[in-house]
Amino acid sequence: MNPPTTLLQRGLALWNLVTRALDLAQPAAAMAARLYLAQAFFLAGLTKVRDWDTTILLFTEEYRVPLLSPQVAAVAGTAGELVLPVLLLFGLAGRFAALSLSVVNVVAVISLAEIAPAALQQHITWGVLLAGLAIYGVGRWSIDCAWIHPRLKRSHAGGMAMN
Repeated sequence: MNPPTTLLQRGLALWNLVTRALDLAQPAAAMAARLYLAQAFFLAGLTKVRDWDTTILLFTEEYRVPLLSPQVAAVAGTAGELVLPVLLLFGLAGRFAALSLSVVNVVAVISLAEIAPAALQQHITWGVLLAGLAIYGVGRWSIDCAWIHPRLKRSHAGGMAMN
């Protein structure tokens, strides 16, 4: 005969189920964050490309990017907003893409003399999501995890065996 389970044991068993379900949700959550961020940054880059004259005018008159000329800042910012989100979306060099988009995000905030509170909040949200992806990785549903990491491990293991 089994001894009766205590309330604490039932609570711990339930908590164990909850944590297992949350662990199973991690790849989907990382993918959702990557999709959201990639869309936001890529669309910003497309907007810049669609009206390049206005983009140059904004970088000359409105945005004060430190250390770069307005033309170089416009090209670098637009290129970053078009290339890095694609890398992030597919999880190819995902941490690099997340860190690089963090730089784009911070430069966007500091280059504006005045930023609306709602816009600042959006940049903070993007920053937190990018930090999470950079720190914890872009998830199992990524090229990094499915293709790159296994090859790096095999390459590293082979190099260790030769020493």
